[in-house]
Amino acid sequence: MGSVRLHRLKRLFVGTPLPTAQSRHERLGKAIALAVFASDALSSVAYATEEILLVLVQAGTVALSYSIPISVAIAVLIAIVVSSYRQTIRAYPQGGGAYIVSKDNLGVPAGLIAGAALLIDYVLTVAVSVAAGVAALTSAVPTLFPYRPGLCVVVILYGGLGATFDLIPEAPYQRHPPGLEGIGLLLLLRAFSSGCTALTGVEAVSDGVPAFKPPEAHNARLVLTWLGVILIVLFLGITFLAYDFGLTPRAEETVISQLARHVFGGGLLYYEIQVVTMLILLLAANTSFADFPRLSFFLARDRFIPRQFATQGDRLVFSNGILILSGLAAALLVIFRGDTHKLIPLYAVGVFLSFTLSQASMVRRWLRIKEEGWRWRWWLNAVGALVTGLVMITIAATKFTHGAWIVVILIPTLVVVFVTVHRHYDEVAVQLSLDGFAPPPPMTNTVLVLVGDIHRGVVKAIQYAQSLSPNAKAVFVETDPERTRRLEEKWGKYGMGIPLIVLSSPYRSLLGPLTEYIDHLQAQGENHVVTIVLPEFIPARWWQLGLHNQTAFLIKGAMLFRKNVIVTDVPYHLRH
Repeated sequence: MGSVRLHRLKRLFVGTPLPTAQSRHERLGKAIALAVFASDALSSVAYATEEILLVLVQAGTVALSYSIPISVAIAVLIAIVVSSYRQTIRAYPQGGGAYIVSKDNLGVPAGLIAGAALLIDYVLTVAVSVAAGVAALTSAVPTLFPYRPGLCVVVILYGGLGATFDLIPEAPYQRHPPGLEGIGLLLLLRAFSSGCTALTGVEAVSDGVPAFKPPEAHNARLVLTWLGVILIVLFLGITFLAYDFGLTPRAEETVISQLARHVFGGGLLYYEIQVVTMLILLLAANTSFADFPRLSFFLARDRFIPRQFATQGDRLVFSNGILILSGLAAALLVIFRGDTHKLIPLYAVGVFLSFTLSQASMVRRWLRIKEEGWRWRWWLNAVGALVTGLVMITIAATKFTHGAWIVVILIPTLVVVFVTVHRHYDEVAVQLSLDGFAPPPPMTNTVLVLVGDIHRGVVKAIQYAQSLSPNAKAVFVETDPERTRRLEEKWGKYGMGIPLIVLSSPYRSLLGPLTEYIDHLQAQGENHVVTIVLPEFIPARWWQLGLHNQTAFLIKGAMLFRKNVIVTDVPYHLRH
């Protein structure tokens, strides 16, 4: 009954299983794909302008005018990256994620670095998108501001729907008092690196080419172009309006909220804008829930992470990756109190590292294959690699003390983990290989039924042991002579003719005498196996499991790493 309840609970949250053949019908058309894959990149617009202003305002309102040229530079960067990734999609119609492209062209180490950066970015995408979405909510309902971490966790658990975002018309200009910090190159670079979060999510289309309807590569290139145009227009429009209104970031209200309030006041349309903004920000997390498990599948397929990540669940998705992603993102949101501004410095380093490796890989590919039109494609990807590489260095330098150091340390740490897991799988494969394998000598087996009393469950275990060997024995570890006497009295009637071996334990230890006895049996030779049969009764209700079988768990744990020792459970199910 317990397994039935668990199955029903799983169906409630996961849904009805889909057959494998259904996967080819789950492809996306261009319009739907734009909504799915663009949500991450477009959601970045909601906080990219605010991050620029957050840095510039430290030098006073006079510095806010620099938001326009900085935004134009970022818009040019978006155009370069989009153009570069169009070439990646063309070259890798089966899916051109930075891990695959880098591994294919620059080698395994580069691929692992890209994979580590992307895994981190996908977790941060969920965390930042959810935090920004909740910020849109708390801007409209300030009384919810202290509850941001809890709201963020709830959002991750339940998700949200996506929607579009409209441009906002002009409103009267608002002036602010001057600040104290001077305008310098470092300040401008910090503002630029903060605004580069507008590019996060651009790579999602090239990662998810297999999700498109045929012709996959053509449709993906079109969608990426649409995405680039929309992204540039929204980003420049919001930045210009924020400057034109003289808006500055506030602790409890986002720039988008201030724009909507300037235009619509505090009426229904203002709340509609906030709701729509919140929904598209929350939907942006969907990109990571699609791409994190897919990247995990590729890493697991190549034996760099546990192979469980390569298993599809009931709904034709890689469920293990989704669960891990949800847990890590929720933990980040709790640690950083759901604050978008604290999470973003962790964000952009990995994004631009994967950009740079992907574009550098394409440069290597064009030089290697030299197909028709390779020269201008080489230049396009070379410019993309150079620009994104410079941006990555700028972000790492200007945001290092603001939290980017965590990612700088975490990426090589993940690479070490990947290499360690891969080495383990290689060692296992070598030891299990049949190459040069000669059949071992015949195996001998001693079957022991470990008993602590005599009851129906033990009788069933004895029957099973006799089916394995006619010379099976029962073993009892004596800690109380009176208990031994009572067992021996019943053994003649219910022991079914197998001998009872009593091991003395003067210090009341169960494992000590049992281990010594097994050592004695295994001294017969390398190919002598000892099979321990454990009788276990299974209670009728799940909550009763912890009340029984603790000794059995102890024995199984102690024997797990012993060579040539096999432990077999014989369950006896109790009725209600």
